[in-house]
This record gives sequence, C-alpha cells and structure tokens, in this order.
Amino acid sequence: MSIQPVKIDDLPIGRFHIKIAGLTFGAHFTDGYILGLIGIAFTLISPQLHLDAFWQGLIGASALIGLFLGSLFFGWISDRVGRQKIFLVSFVLITLASVLQFYAETAMQLFLCRVLIGIGLGGDFSVGHAMLAEFSPRKHRGVLLGSFSVIWTFGYVAATFVGTAMLGLGDDAWRWMLASSAIPAGLILLARIGTPESPRWLVNQGRIAEARAVVHKHLGAHVVLDEEQSTQTRSGYGVLFSPEYRKRTAFNCLFFVCIVMPYFAIYTFLPSILQKMGLAEGFGTELLLNLLLIVGALIGIWCTVKFSRRGFLINSFIILAVALFLLAVLPGSAAWLMVLVFGLFTLVLSAVSNLVGVFPAESFPTEVRASGIGLATAVSRLGSAVSTFLLPVSVAGIGLSSTMGILAAILALGALISWAWAPETKSLTLSQACKAEEVVPAEVVKPMKVATL
Repeated sequence: MSIQPVKIDDLPIGRFHIKIAGLTFGAHFTDGYILGLIGIAFTLISPQLHLDAFWQGLIGASALIGLFLGSLFFGWISDRVGRQKIFLVSFVLITLASVLQFYAETAMQLFLCRVLIGIGLGGDFSVGHAMLAEFSPRKHRGVLLGSFSVIWTFGYVAATFVGTAMLGLGDDAWRWMLASSAIPAGLILLARIGTPESPRWLVNQGRIAEARAVVHKHLGAHVVLDEEQSTQTRSGYGVLFSPEYRKRTAFNCLFFVCIVMPYFAIYTFLPSILQKMGLAEGFGTELLLNLLLIVGALIGIWCTVKFSRRGFLINSFIILAVALFLLAVLPGSAAWLMVLVFGLFTLVLSAVSNLVGVFPAESFPTEVRASGIGLATAVSRLGSAVSTFLLPVSVAGIGLSSTMGILAAILALGALISWAWAPETKSLTLSQACKAEEVVPAEVVKPMKVATL
C-alpha cells in the first residue's frame, strides 16, 4: 500500500516541529531572563556605578536598543543568505556579550554589553519566527508561534527568583546575575548546531533539490513541498512599503509597539512602581503579578486557538486601556481594588502578547518574511526602548498617574489600529495568510461580541 504524499502545511505536528519550536523558544526564554534580571540588578548597580535617572533609563533600555538594530540588520540579511546561519551567529554574540557584562566597570561599558546582547536577540527573533513559521503546519502554526510568550514569561519570572536569591552574594552580586544569562544562551547555541535550512527559503532561491532533501530527511519521505518552483521576485524593505504590503507592514509595526511599550516600561521597573503605588508589601504583590504573567501566557495560547486572531487582539486592547486608566485614577486608599485591576491588566497583557509572534510571521511572503518580522520587531523594540528610558524620567517629572494615563492612551490607539487594519489569518496556509485581505471595520462587530478572555 503506497503512502499518499502530504504537503508541509497539512502535516500533523511531529518531533521535528517540537524541536524547531524549542530551539526558537530558547531565544525568548533568554530574552525574558535578561530583561527580568536588570530590574533586580538595578538595586545594586545604581549605588555602585552612581546611576542617575538618565543612566537607569538608558541601561534599562539598552537591550531593547540592540534589539532594534539587530532585528533590522539580521532580518534583512537572513532573506538573502538564509535562516540557518543567523540562527547560530545570533547566539554566539548573545553568549559572549553576556559574559562580558561581568567585567563592566562603568555605566557605558554595561550599556554597550547589553546593546550587543540585544543585537543578537533581535536577529534571532527575526530569523527564528520566520523559520518556525516556514516549518509549521497551518493547524498548529498559531499555537507554535504564539507559545513563545509563555517561554518568555518563564524566563522573566525565573530571573525574578534567581536575581532575588543572588542578592546576598555581596557587592558583585549584580555581575553574577547579569553574566548568568550566558548559561542558557550557551546551551541553546550548542543545541542549534546542525539545524537545517528552511525549505521554503531554499525553494524561493531556486534550490529545489536541497529543499526536498531537507523535507525528506527531517519530515519524512512522503512529505512534499507546498511549492516546487522559485517564487522570488523582489526582496528588501522596498517590498514591505509597496502598495501591496504597506498597510500590512504598518499594522504589524504599530500593533506590536502599542503592546510592548506599556509591557516593558511597567515590568522593567515593576518593584519601584509597586512601591510608588503603595502595593509593595514584601514580595507578595510582585510574586502574584509574576505568576499571573505565566497564567496569562497560557490563557493566550487557548485564546489563539479558540477565537479569531482579530477579535482576540481588539478586545484585549480595549480591556488593557480601561484597566490602565483605572490604575491611573484610583486613589491609593483602594489598595485591594488596585491589586485586582493590576492583576487583570497583567493577565490580559501577557495573553495578548502571544499574537506578536503570530501576526508578523503570517503577514509576509517568504522572500521578505524575515525582513517583515525584523522590521516589526525593530519598531516595537524602539518603542519599548523609548518607553523604558522615559518611564523613570516621566514619573519623576509628571508623576506616576499621568504616566499611566499616557500608556493607557497608547493601548487605546492600538485598539483603533487593529480595528482598522488587522487581517484574519486563522486556518489559512502560510501562502494564503500572507495574502489575506484586511477585514473591513464593519466586520469587527461579531468577534467583539465574543468574550475573548
């Protein structure tokens, strides 16, 4: 009995898909770990290196600045030289720069080390999401692409516990904290050795025989390519801003930045924010919010499968904007209500963050997929860097409540952008998803009646 050929998009999920997902998720664990540690390390770095609000904001934003640069450069390079090379090079850079943090003697040296880490992470995000999308079956693509948020959150929360445990190591505790990110980074680098090239990228380059060999070796001899001929026409950022893709490009950049600006600004400085709000009673509130980040990320996977991508995104933006506005106006005497609203905000923000791994990867064709993901990631990290840098300055200048109000307005803008431009890509093949038309605003009425959370 002969085995019927199966296309990559129609495969059930297998061991190789899990392996590629794990290797991709490793970058997000490391990113969460690196960003989670800096908030705790600041309690020791600031007095030792005599950091003022300017340098606190700059070092807090340093990895995000690097992410902006790395996403732009490596995403563009990956569409030309392939995914696999950048998949390895990025973690060589992350591992080395993580170790160098231990030897930083000045604020500038530490800033530069963390920029280098961010450059490696930015490149890896662009390439990793493109590679995972190009290997994933359509039925499981949303779960695989969206699950990175769970792993990022585990990394962020793990950093909270590791950093707190290392506070007693003396004056050099912050050095050991920051350099410890070399451990997961080095392990991921070793595990990635031997990763194959993306067959979709090979097809796009006209290297059909190589693409077939990758598919047969890693997915099975009965598996066939979705496309058997080169589709490369144009590449580069010019394609992303062409009439065909400019609205898609604008949506992915703007919705992404509207999610991550409040996320990184608030959670990079969470201990000090809770203290200003009068909610820093021991470690209890911070622990609760960190646990809700994990729970929210898990809920986000379920929402990605259960609801339309578009409805989930719009509803979440609305809830987040309302919750943050309430945190801005609630009196300090209503501590229990503030904790409840902050918990809801944390839960929903973590859940909807799953979509930042889904939409960009599904929105662009193979020839510019890594560039599109890289551009969206770069813009989001630039926005995150700005918000992280400005948060302590803003709080010192206009107060915490006004700062929270500004972040709430950013979330409300995200809801409007998504209502106007968000496409619906659920249940489509990867080639269909990158051509899906944006849903006209009138059609959002039905999904918005669904309680997505």
